[in-house]
Amino acid sequence: MNKTLLDYSFPEELKKMNDRDLELLSYEIRDFLIEKVSKNGGHLASNLGVVELTIALHSVFDSPKDKLIWDVGHQSYVHKILTGRAGSFDGLRRFNGLSGFPKREESIHDMFDTGHSSNSISAAMGYAAARDLKGEDYSVVAVIGDGALTGGMAYEALNNAGSSHSRMIVILNDNEMSISKNIGGISQHLAKLRASHTYLDLKKQLKKTLKGIPGVGEGLYNSVEHIRDTVKYALSPGGIFEQLGFKYFGPVDGHNIHDLTEILSAAKLMDEPVLIHAITKKGKGYRNAENNPGKFHGIAAFDPTTGNLASVSEKPSYSSVFGKKLLQMADRDNRIVAVCAAMIEATGLGKFSQKYPQRIFDAGIAEAHAVTFAAGLAAGGYRPVVAIYSTFLQRAYDQILIDVCMQKLPVLFAIDRAGNVGSDGETHHGVFDLSYLSHMPNMTVLAPKDGKELEEMMEYAMTLPGPCAIRYPRGEAPEITPADGNVLEKQDVLEKQDDFFGSRSILTGQDVELFAVGKMVSVGTEVCELLRKRGIQAGLTNARFIKPIDTDSILAAAKQTGKLITLEDNVIEGGYGSSVTQVLAEKRMNAVKILNIGWPDRFVEQGSTEELCCKYGLDAESIAERVCDFLEGKA
Repeated sequence: MNKTLLDYSFPEELKKMNDRDLELLSYEIRDFLIEKVSKNGGHLASNLGVVELTIALHSVFDSPKDKLIWDVGHQSYVHKILTGRAGSFDGLRRFNGLSGFPKREESIHDMFDTGHSSNSISAAMGYAAARDLKGEDYSVVAVIGDGALTGGMAYEALNNAGSSHSRMIVILNDNEMSISKNIGGISQHLAKLRASHTYLDLKKQLKKTLKGIPGVGEGLYNSVEHIRDTVKYALSPGGIFEQLGFKYFGPVDGHNIHDLTEILSAAKLMDEPVLIHAITKKGKGYRNAENNPGKFHGIAAFDPTTGNLASVSEKPSYSSVFGKKLLQMADRDNRIVAVCAAMIEATGLGKFSQKYPQRIFDAGIAEAHAVTFAAGLAAGGYRPVVAIYSTFLQRAYDQILIDVCMQKLPVLFAIDRAGNVGSDGETHHGVFDLSYLSHMPNMTVLAPKDGKELEEMMEYAMTLPGPCAIRYPRGEAPEITPADGNVLEKQDVLEKQDDFFGSRSILTGQDVELFAVGKMVSVGTEVCELLRKRGIQAGLTNARFIKPIDTDSILAAAKQTGKLITLEDNVIEGGYGSSVTQVLAEKRMNAVKILNIGWPDRFVEQGSTEELCCKYGLDAESIAERVCDFLEGKA
């Protein structure tokens, strides 16, 4: 009877397998990945591309004694299979299930929690330093993709690690992709490395020619030795890495297990920093993913035969609404330019890039650089729109604060995937942006309740003399009509800016007023309906402006009802509710009761948005119950 992946005792059994066994195992793992990810969704293409590399790593190194650290971590599924977790893949990325990223609390084989980019070399260097300080003996390996290598932190770490001369190994997984295709000088340099062995060929030929000269050859060869490093660094495939202090090996075929194990075994014995340059193909072994690695980088459930998504919404997403609107605005105003960080398609900028390729700038996975670059564009007279996921914009906090806000530069931040994003878990939830943006001087912060309001806010932002952030969630953009049926027209935004400022009433009520932010407006309408069935007349206000906050509406509602509820898809600490509480405190309205509802002061795990909202009391039923308890003095 043939074994399945569930029957192996990994990683121990890998040591007993020959090259043929390992190759057959790679086929079995790919089939397994396609089957499981097609059901649950996840990061498929990146994992298909590292099957042989991961097999080789676990064949040569002894996890968990040796430390394997995965940059970003979305390519760690194979690592999880080879460390005994194949049986948990039915729960991949599900509530209480297997994480889509390395998690120290999940397994002793996961050495560092990851999810963001470019930090693996720094973490590995820290492990190596800890090992040396304790006098211990183990290997430390960081696996980083060429996309993550566009992040500045990776170069800070390379520079530091090379000069430290500490024993560690960096594996550059070069597949020419991050999410979108890689750009920039480093990407171009790596492309040359893939195709060139110029230095190695020249060195062999030079040695052969000079030593072949009778009588003087040996001396002549030695006399030119002092120029060897100059030639080496000019022509060597790994010159840039060797200048940083690493011993360079490669390029090596990242899908040849035999070659990989040989080079890894050699690197393991070296008492210095080593960089191994492995060439892989994203989506390897699954034609649909090979042909469209961007689509299959992170994908929902799909048909493994056709590659088509199992479910496709007919409603536009917030990302698509944003992209379409920005293109319309750019048609009218040639000052508008777009900036993103390796996510042109994912942020809705695909059509913009096709129509205006000279007006879109992909900074790579380098959010800090992207923001300051946008600041320079703004200082130069343009109106840059920076489209970045909420969780990744955190990486540019200092640049937003100092380079944009301090100089009052008109940069528009289009913050996608704000709030809880579901199955990617702790590192990807965008539940901190209201908190880290609201305290920045000169910043305007907006949150639309639906797609139409997103468009209106984009128009409004372009009239402002300083920075503005518009945060919107993942998924479908609903259409929510105010109680009066009125929707602001474009000219109202452009010609009557004062009229655009402030919150908007959705429902009127006498007992309590709910102030809801963004997507929580739709939840708030359900809450009000549930409360009305219990005889409670609740009002609902669409907050819209997080900063500057609409003080007048808050004070009016406080005087009317004496009881306020805030709803936000953000952590409570430092969020919109905190700002409302501060307004009441400053006005000494101590008699007003207020309940702030949002995400707790903790890192929220993975799961569907519905499951997580239920668990943490952010679904309509739970909120209605909490409001009742609040009104009865129980909360």
